[in-house]
Amino acid sequence: MHRLIGFAKVNVSNSLFARSQQHKNLSISAKTSAPKVQTYSYVIVGAGSAGCVLANRLSEDPDNSVLLLEAGPKDTIWNSKRLMWKIHMPAALIYNLCDDKYNWYYHTVAQKHMNNRVMYWPRGRVWGGSSSLNAMVYIRGHAEDYNRWERQGAIGWDYDHCLPYFRKAQCHELGADRYRGGNGPLQVSRGKTNHPLHIAFLEAGQQAGYPFTDDMNGFQQEGVGWMDMTIYKGKRWSAATAYLSPALLRRNLTAEEKTFVTKILFDGTKAIGVEYIQAGLPIKVYAKKEVILSGGSINSPQLLMLSGIGNADDLKALGIPVVCHRPGVGQNLQDHLELYVQQQCTEPITLYQSQKPFKMIRIGLEWLWKFTETDVLELRESVKLSREIFAQKAFDRFRGPEITPGSHIQTDKEIDSFVREKADSAYHPSCTCKMGQPSDPMAVVDPETRVIGVENLRVVDSSIMPSVVSGNLNAPTIMLAEKAADIIKGCPVLCDKDVPVYKHKS
Repeated sequence: MHRLIGFAKVNVSNSLFARSQQHKNLSISAKTSAPKVQTYSYVIVGAGSAGCVLANRLSEDPDNSVLLLEAGPKDTIWNSKRLMWKIHMPAALIYNLCDDKYNWYYHTVAQKHMNNRVMYWPRGRVWGGSSSLNAMVYIRGHAEDYNRWERQGAIGWDYDHCLPYFRKAQCHELGADRYRGGNGPLQVSRGKTNHPLHIAFLEAGQQAGYPFTDDMNGFQQEGVGWMDMTIYKGKRWSAATAYLSPALLRRNLTAEEKTFVTKILFDGTKAIGVEYIQAGLPIKVYAKKEVILSGGSINSPQLLMLSGIGNADDLKALGIPVVCHRPGVGQNLQDHLELYVQQQCTEPITLYQSQKPFKMIRIGLEWLWKFTETDVLELRESVKLSREIFAQKAFDRFRGPEITPGSHIQTDKEIDSFVREKADSAYHPSCTCKMGQPSDPMAVVDPETRVIGVENLRVVDSSIMPSVVSGNLNAPTIMLAEKAADIIKGCPVLCDKDVPVYKHKS
């Protein structure tokens, strides 16, 4: 899915005026005393998957002071994860996906090619960002996704240069090998279960002629197999748990909650800080080294535009002073579509039966998510492939009538109509501040993650992907932030050449 984001200018003057009127009885000395200027080495906007990584890695140097700003609340109550069970219990994920308490609760404009339907887009608004709300699927994508990035102008972001950072981030329960990491902060487990429908699915896939893949993040992604999950000892292992929580013990890291950043502060074209609203009051903070945006593929381009970086004509029309003309800001939006093919089960063993409250804790890892490609043609083929798998012998004892799309939907035209009516976002918006060469007018950041045309400003999150990868976004975003942290600190860039990758004979 390719779309354009547009944002209107935010006007907070009325609310601030009302707030000041409520406090007109403050003493004269309180009104006139000069506020203390808060200055840090780095100011990071957004405590999501990328922001948590950066906060940890940049504060490893005690000479750096780091401020992390998050619009949402902490992911704990009274420092307890048990009390915030809706986030940390894997089986409770559906609660926050349908609730705006920890969620920006976005919706798209009507989609012309999807029967003008409006798509729901949950995005995390809490420490950990979307890694505190997602389905905990750990999928990196295909090696060729990253080789394509380099061809698209992101020099130094090919698979040889990305794989070491996947390993650096990861602590896989099966231990380290050429593809897996064994000592990183991000706990990853193999999502094996004994559920008979899961077993039948794997058997049916092989009966249909598809290979079994021992590690979807290893040598061969193509095939059927067990997914890796960011779950550890029965709990969600978000970026906040993996990276932010241990780093909060450092005196040089400050993490704020409920702070809504309204603009980046500039001295000419040099970013010097940000302004944000907290408890209804505007606050300015300054960065000696850099301001880093990690708000994600919706919020990062929005903040750039509100701060004067974007298409100059659009900004002028909204009355926003132009700092830098970058027409690619908010363009190139890509997402995955997903579609469900459902069969009635002849035995009372489906996950639906487990959604009763007293059974939810028992589900654990027993979630099977199917993500497909992005256009109608490939979704049509995915419907046919799913039917092929359901028709195999392994499903004979469980297979009832097809529920969706239904046995009456058979022709390509009928399937395409079903896709347009029922396909929905897989909640993977990306690529809205794409990485590329400065000579590319649509590139927003260079391969060093610096915003082109200004100084001391970077974007590090899923928005800088040149194109969407073949999988969920959490693992690639964490990898991207790990690599960006080394770039920012001036560390030697990791590389592992000639790692074997499966290539289909065709």
